[in-house]
Amino acid sequence: MKIRILTALLFAAPTLAQAEIYKAVDADGHVTYSSTPIKGGKKIVLEPLPTMVPPARARATPTPEGFPKVDGETQRGRDDTRRRILQDELSAEQKLLEEAQQNQKEAESNPEVFRGKDGKTHRNTAKFDEKMKAANEEVSLHQANIDALKSELSKLK
Repeated sequence: MKIRILTALLFAAPTLAQAEIYKAVDADGHVTYSSTPIKGGKKIVLEPLPTMVPPARARATPTPEGFPKVDGETQRGRDDTRRRILQDELSAEQKLLEEAQQNQKEAESNPEVFRGKDGKTHRNTAKFDEKMKAANEEVSLHQANIDALKSELSKLK
């Protein structure tokens, strides 16, 4: 009986800790939240979060009959295939990264230039910046792919 009362109190505790929340937005658009009323603020009504009663005790459930099982050799073969695929993808991404880095270097060394009405050579910085941004994004993309593939490979046994 004492356990039931204690359990009921424990589940009621989160509702006792609930506070009123107020939100105010000033003229500049800054939002302020407070547990005390704010001038010009509105009370926010929040619904309590649903809770789930935990089971009395965790029970290990046996594997149902007819549940498909994979023998160790089959699983090792699948793991080897996955590793091979990831390594092939990693090699391809490393080659693409090298190409992207080469393109980035070429973009840096070949700024956009044009001859102005005054007969002088001028640099088109907007076009150059756009070209460099695209080259940098391509390098970043391939580097992120390489990092993700290395992470996946490290998770394999």
